[in-house]
Amino acid sequence: MVFHLDKCIGCHTCSIACKNIWTDRKGTEYMWWNNVETKPGTGYPTRWEDQEKYNGGWEKTESGELRLKSQGKSDSLFKIFHNPNQPTMDDYYEPWTYDYQHLFNAPEGADQPTARPISMVTNEYINIEAGPNWDDDLGGSKVYAENDPNLEGLSPEQRAQLVATERLVFFYFPRICNHCLDPSCVAACPSGALYKRGEDGIVLIDQKRCRGWRACIAACPYKKVFYNWNTGKSEKCILCYPRLETGQAPACFHSCVGRIRYLGVVLYDADRLEEVANLPNEELINGQRQLILDPADPEVIAAARKNGIHESVIESAQRSPVYQFVKV
Repeated sequence: MVFHLDKCIGCHTCSIACKNIWTDRKGTEYMWWNNVETKPGTGYPTRWEDQEKYNGGWEKTESGELRLKSQGKSDSLFKIFHNPNQPTMDDYYEPWTYDYQHLFNAPEGADQPTARPISMVTNEYINIEAGPNWDDDLGGSKVYAENDPNLEGLSPEQRAQLVATERLVFFYFPRICNHCLDPSCVAACPSGALYKRGEDGIVLIDQKRCRGWRACIAACPYKKVFYNWNTGKSEKCILCYPRLETGQAPACFHSCVGRIRYLGVVLYDADRLEEVANLPNEELINGQRQLILDPADPEVIAAARKNGIHESVIESAQRSPVYQFVKV
């Protein structure tokens, strides 16, 4: 998938479409499988990009092997019971609704009755301190935008220049699960509940096998795996696979006002994942692009057929808008 960030207008239509379909249930109130952030900003959950805090993703050992930043073989058992790299409810926000009944049932008085916010977790009155788009259009920027981890290397003069630019234009950053080529959430799961589908690369969680260890949440560098406090299971974006299997676009793609989202098949060389991950940082982007193979190359077509890839998938790869954007 490719998101054309220059075209995003920050309307959150994608977020609402996803919320209405997938996370409008008890225990998922705080989940936004799709969200749109304003940058600079700390995002959702707060400072999700700060891997010194969360230890998400992979790191390279001195021998060149990849290992999870969040846990190793020696400490994985202990982190089942307490993981210091887990985001808390405060890092997301405590979801709320309003006491609408008070508007209808308040006794007659001199003042206009109000609907006070109520926690959707505890059902008690709360003071709202954060939300999923709290730094939208730099709202609350003194607290949020100034603490964006990406700004830590800037001088005061550079920060001032950036703030002057933001008075003219905003940068919006829509996010869903990346369904990674080598998902750290899958590698971290002690119960083997997470898996990457061979037919289309979608990363899913088997709800029957999930034991709620939450190692996947700590391991994800994008913090796009969530814990359902009602069911005791982890959940995440499923790329609307029931829609894909019936020839429809995912809900966030379908509803996008700016038409910024493109979805298509790409063929890649999974055997080279570790080799590419060991490249120097400045070469990683080109290395990842090199993993994607030319679907019109006769050798690639032959290898795809040998690996059991259906002719329709190969044809889709040849028509893929994602291949055009990323490679051509």
